[in-house]
Amino acid sequence: MSITPIHQIQGPDLFSKFAGQLVTTRGVVTGATRRGFFIQDSDGEAGSDSSHGLFVYERRRRPPVGSLVEVHGEVVNFQLDSDARPTTQLSERSTRVVADRGPTIEPFWLTAERVLVPPHELAVLLNSLEGMLVGVPAGSIFVAPSNAFGDYVVMPPGADLVRTQAGGVLIDPRLPERWLPGFRILEYGNAPRVNVGAELLKPVVGPLNFRVASYQMAVDCAVSVRSVEVVPASTSLMDRDDSVRILTLNGFNLDTKKENPALVNDPRRDVDDDIANGRFDGLGRAIAKDAASPCIVALQEMQDDDGAEQTDVVSAHRTYERLAVAVVRAGGPKYDWVDIPPERDADGGQPGGNIRNGFLFDPKKVELIEGSLQLIGAQSEAYKGSRKPLVARFRLLACGGELEVINVHLASKRHQNGLFAPHQPGFDSRLQTRVQQAQLIGMHLTELRAQEVDYYVTGDFNDFEFSDTLQALIGDHSINLVDRVPAPLRFDYNHRGMSQALMHGVVAKRQVAARTADYEILHVNALLGCQPGRQSTKASDHGYGIARLQLR
Repeated sequence: MSITPIHQIQGPDLFSKFAGQLVTTRGVVTGATRRGFFIQDSDGEAGSDSSHGLFVYERRRRPPVGSLVEVHGEVVNFQLDSDARPTTQLSERSTRVVADRGPTIEPFWLTAERVLVPPHELAVLLNSLEGMLVGVPAGSIFVAPSNAFGDYVVMPPGADLVRTQAGGVLIDPRLPERWLPGFRILEYGNAPRVNVGAELLKPVVGPLNFRVASYQMAVDCAVSVRSVEVVPASTSLMDRDDSVRILTLNGFNLDTKKENPALVNDPRRDVDDDIANGRFDGLGRAIAKDAASPCIVALQEMQDDDGAEQTDVVSAHRTYERLAVAVVRAGGPKYDWVDIPPERDADGGQPGGNIRNGFLFDPKKVELIEGSLQLIGAQSEAYKGSRKPLVARFRLLACGGELEVINVHLASKRHQNGLFAPHQPGFDSRLQTRVQQAQLIGMHLTELRAQEVDYYVTGDFNDFEFSDTLQALIGDHSINLVDRVPAPLRFDYNHRGMSQALMHGVVAKRQVAARTADYEILHVNALLGCQPGRQSTKASDHGYGIARLQLR
């Protein structure tokens, strides 16, 4: 039986001409995932045109790491979907252990000098390393919090990047899509809970795997970490008789129901228990203690009363009431609430959840002006399948000043192409939709300015302060209060190690020219790690934005 070298199986671009053929190859086992294991040719040189590592699809048997094996199987160019980047794998037919201990494989170290290069150069490098043993050095800093799946992202020592005050990496407007080394730990017992800013004390090595549109090391060893604590921030913006305080808070698909698996779209992902996980209590504390009970809370991702269950229920009455009770338990006031329920499955988000924007408001501080509640873009194509902005006008009882609040949750970035996509890397197909949505909001603001009505646009914009979306909304007539936040604090979300602001606070220029306007971001959720293997208990996946606006 002839032995085909791994690099020949994969070919120069990993999209192999051997696809569909049966081959036999030999290599050292370097690691595993739940779907198979990796082998590497010990004679191959890292950084050459072709990879000398290969993933073997075999869910039952796992040869010991370090052993030399001979594998016979069919070459497959695996593609998750039609738009995904194909990867070359071997669908195993048989495996024979040639030696219990094969030649030593030296990892290719993912240093700052090697990974902080132009995107095209990085893609070529990682393509050539796919399936091979790589490593990140000690001294790397964790720039994303650990999640329930055992995923980590680190910044190698010596990286010249703009940092957040907590030690993370701030998104760069010149290169918003950046890759930093990451790894997934297969055994949750080896996977520590890690907050942003923690330090890796010992090197970590593992084969480089391509999954979920990006590269990530598959690691099966324990990780040594110098931990850092995350202390919840409290607002410095206190009440004043002439000012209204508004908290922006993403409910993260909040609902009161532990879903029936038989009634949801995906039982593995759509069943949760927000009450048992303490999320209502966490949000109640955020409102009452961290934000010191603001007059108004602008909420996003509030689900209906039976969560992700596929039913005719669209009311979120119990969800709001439960949250209002949690605020009282945390020492806050009894809030009233208001929303406009969406039509069933018409506004996107988790199937069956019917997420919407809503408001909590303290009736002892503000009055909801009758007839002001409305939706923007309800009949517009730009908002088809997307959350409609909720508009409400409030009167501050202490001074009689009025403010119109527009609570938004714009089209998601979920379908954006990854940095290593085979076609149009980084392309965001929903960007123009968000721009159109912002333009419709801008038309509403034009009417308010003509009437000399003060306004505040807030919520989850799913885009950055420097984006076309925010520029379309702001124009020459408004400002984004997020721009006033010092750069090291200007983030409320963490995506694969990039700290970024997706929540914003937009007001008219004339408002801030004549009166004061303050804004701050309360950081905790974008920094706080979850315990791998357990469902997240974080109150939200966003930080909390809070504004204090002086009224006339």
